[in-house]
Amino acid sequence: MRNSQHAKVMRGVRLVGIGALLAFLFLLSPGSALGRKKKAEPPAKQETPILARLDYSRIVWPNPPEITRIKFVDFFLGQPAEAQQTKQHSSWMDRLAGTEPGSQKGYSTPLRYQLWTPYGLAVDSDGRLYVADARVGAIFIFDPKDKNNIQLIKNGGAAHFGTIIGLAIDDDDRLFVSDSKFHHVLVFSPDHKVQASMGEGMAEPAGVAIDRENRFLYVADTELDQVLVYDADSFKLLRKIGTPGHHHELTTPGDFAKPTNVAVDKDGNLYVADTLNDRVEIFDADGEFIRAFGKNGDGPGYFARPKGIAVDSDGHVWVADAVQNRVQVFDRYGRLLIWMGGPGLLPGQFSAVAGLTIDPKNRVFTSEQYPGRVQMFQYVTQAEALTEYERREAERQKPAAQPTGAAQPTQSAPPAAGSGTQ
Repeated sequence: MRNSQHAKVMRGVRLVGIGALLAFLFLLSPGSALGRKKKAEPPAKQETPILARLDYSRIVWPNPPEITRIKFVDFFLGQPAEAQQTKQHSSWMDRLAGTEPGSQKGYSTPLRYQLWTPYGLAVDSDGRLYVADARVGAIFIFDPKDKNNIQLIKNGGAAHFGTIIGLAIDDDDRLFVSDSKFHHVLVFSPDHKVQASMGEGMAEPAGVAIDRENRFLYVADTELDQVLVYDADSFKLLRKIGTPGHHHELTTPGDFAKPTNVAVDKDGNLYVADTLNDRVEIFDADGEFIRAFGKNGDGPGYFARPKGIAVDSDGHVWVADAVQNRVQVFDRYGRLLIWMGGPGLLPGQFSAVAGLTIDPKNRVFTSEQYPGRVQMFQYVTQAEALTEYERREAERQKPAAQPTGAAQPTQSAPPAAGSGTQ
């Protein structure tokens, strides 16, 4: 009896299995919903990135019809966007095993070749831009004429980097790189080979600058609250500016509270971003204090952690403010001339702006820590602005087809560095 019941059960299981198989085959038949091949859909329309749609020529300061004094030109992120986002084909087994080609996000380009926390900036005699990135542990070399041409001085290759911060390049294209972790400044030859290491008296070197006439290397040391002065050729320590050992609390003229960056003008004067004191201090080539300007505040002309600093060919002082995310331009007496920026990621906006440099062509470069970006602007000199003013005046004075004695509009002469604020 048991055998008979067992046989009936097994026949029922077989019948159910056969029925399920027939049903599955029916679903795969050409006439079924699953069996019909899905029609090929047209490829999705690629949206043009917003940055590619912007007309950069219209991003200027001050706003028209005023004569332009600053133009946005371009930005640098690392390897080209098309290389970043090119995905490689991989099987489901690759994805399941975690061995998908490229990075973890499927990019074929390693993310380490993207700017991450850029800071120090310098430009060589060929116009190439050098960018120190401590998080990546490399110095990026960009050619503004060919953004696809990117080189790197890598950690463990040409040198051993700890935390690289400041950059400077002299007339011979020697590259000076400050490393706060290893308490020294490395000197690279024009072919990017380590030529020397200098660390006498350093504790936490940050921004560096070269006085090409007097052959001085200035190093801002944030731990010592001093600016150290070296011979740029013998690498010997010559003197120190500022009083150490007061835990970043000194506010007296000629002293500092965490100085971060330095710059030199064509007359050999030294400009120091005295960051915790929210001011800029100026010294002559002998290290004698000249003047200071700036104080804490959130309005135009005030500072909230000034960092990057540079001087243009007209002697104007450019200061990057890391908290207020703007760049302000002053005359040498500290009078505000123009400013640009504000928090954001669009061209002309900033997010944790830190580094700033100006090359002999008056191209202005800024670095931002959090988006990992460098922006390039063009400063329009006083002479160029005056030429534009005279051209406008000549156009205005041309005879016009209008009644005699009709009033003509007037255009004021350009101020020292442009008018307006943003």
